[in-house]
Amino acid sequence: MKPIIKVENLGKKYLIRHEHPERYVALRDVLANRVKKIFSFPKSLRAQQSAVDFEEFWALKDLNFDIQPGDRVGIIGRNGAGKSTLLKILSRITEPSTGRVELNGRVASLLEVGTGFHPELSGRENIFLNGAIMGMSRAEIRRKFDEIVDFSGVEKFLDTPVKRYSSGMYVRLAFAVAAHLEPEILVVDEVLAVGDAEFQKKCLGKMEEVSTREGRTILFVSHNLSVVQTLCEKGIYLKAGQIAAAGSIDDLVSAYIREQHQKENNREPISFGRIRVNQIKTTPSTIRSGDRLSVEVSWLAVQNCSIIGGALLLYNSAGVRVGIIDLRSKLVYKKMTEGECMFINIDINRVNLIEGTYSLGLYLNTTDRSGDIYDLASVTIEEQNQDTGIAPYEQRYRGLVNFHFEIH
Repeated sequence: MKPIIKVENLGKKYLIRHEHPERYVALRDVLANRVKKIFSFPKSLRAQQSAVDFEEFWALKDLNFDIQPGDRVGIIGRNGAGKSTLLKILSRITEPSTGRVELNGRVASLLEVGTGFHPELSGRENIFLNGAIMGMSRAEIRRKFDEIVDFSGVEKFLDTPVKRYSSGMYVRLAFAVAAHLEPEILVVDEVLAVGDAEFQKKCLGKMEEVSTREGRTILFVSHNLSVVQTLCEKGIYLKAGQIAAAGSIDDLVSAYIREQHQKENNREPISFGRIRVNQIKTTPSTIRSGDRLSVEVSWLAVQNCSIIGGALLLYNSAGVRVGIIDLRSKLVYKKMTEGECMFINIDINRVNLIEGTYSLGLYLNTTDRSGDIYDLASVTIEEQNQDTGIAPYEQRYRGLVNFHFEIH
């Protein structure tokens, strides 16, 4: 099958300007220099720029990948990894510096609030304008018009210039237009984070629908890894402008989270205020859902202090807090002297969570600070072996809690 997107040796270079700081000059020097300029020949452009250096920065470098029709691809990576630059190139907003991109279909993109619509035109006029840009006839746009308006929920303001829309209204209409005007490729950046939770859910459902039922291709960027896993099946992991890995989105998210935790766990114990926290240890680091988990926490008082509260926090791979263990009964008004060390062992009898990688954090509140969270450990939970002969549910339909139950 011919790929709908083919990227070969793609690179994007920017020049970063660095100006050298000038030495201190007195007022008489400034006046003298201005007089000299009046009676001297103009300097060449090169001479004027002698105090300026330019540094090459490659936002993307040597990217190669293919995307098939109907694929839902999540692009993940830290800030500055090159995700938005890649989407801008695929949307033909930015030209690549090297390599080539082959697109075999119409592209509709949602990259930033404020792009894609003419601010002086009304919502109605922008719908027809965007359809015309995508090569659709007026009759085709009219056929989709009511669906677009109904999905966006901005019917009351349809004849108002979009420059007067709120960011939420703008995104609603922009997504409705992009999803309903039948592009073969839909490119979506973090822009959906502007909308409310209900509309985000509606958008994700629509993207899944147009992909599975109509064979559209989706490229999706979001820092909400849970949402990326829900929508996408495949992924590309960008690191410093290059492809670190590509394949199953679940595998990529796990690798990304694992790498972030390794960076955290390789650093020195962290000090905040009067407390230095050592690494949290879990025994074992991998358990089965429903098993017991033991957590050991220790910290050192750098100076005399008084602890007035604390808690053990548990987060899933998307950064959603799924549990908290209140430690105030053990810590409230606990006075520590300089050099004193404190240990706490916490036994969790049953960890009824679905499989995945989770992070543990320690929240401490002392009299001299409002509270700090130390995120220093992770634990992997595996599914219990249950040979029922029934195919398991897909990960995205399973929720967070693994219920243990009996049917009578």
